[in-house]
Amino acid sequence: MQMKTGVEQSVYAVLILNMLPDKAVLPGEAISQQLGASPTYFQKLLRKLVSADLIISVSGVKGGFKLRKKPEQIRIYDIYLAIEGMQSIYSSSGVLHDMLELDNENCCCLLTDLMEEAESSWKSVLKRETIASLYEEINENHQPKVQLLQKWIKENMVL
Repeated sequence: MQMKTGVEQSVYAVLILNMLPDKAVLPGEAISQQLGASPTYFQKLLRKLVSADLIISVSGVKGGFKLRKKPEQIRIYDIYLAIEGMQSIYSSSGVLHDMLELDNENCCCLLTDLMEEAESSWKSVLKRETIASLYEEINENHQPKVQLLQKWIKENMVL
């Protein structure tokens, strides 16, 4: 399984929005530039995050984006769902059934249970981590770089 870069970009976009002062917004163009993302593709990601009620879009000259929820309420899994959707990472294509020429159409794939368990495990990890926990970790381990990012945010935010 390989996750799209959109999930990574979206997590870091929300992490950046977490650093905004209360009444400020950050333009999408500025965020996409900071993340090195394609502006048109990134706008699609932002729309998905808005649709998932994770961020708010403020229109107009002084428009931009900000968090809708508190960082403690935004799980990394919520961002993953907003970008990737609910589909399972594994779906049996019936190889075992075909290989053994089984008559029983209801025969299950040997891998289904294993893949469901693996998927459940990584989802539980994404569900326990939040934007707040990621911010705390990055702030503890990279304080000087976080301060530079906060300076960039202040230079690009709109009040």
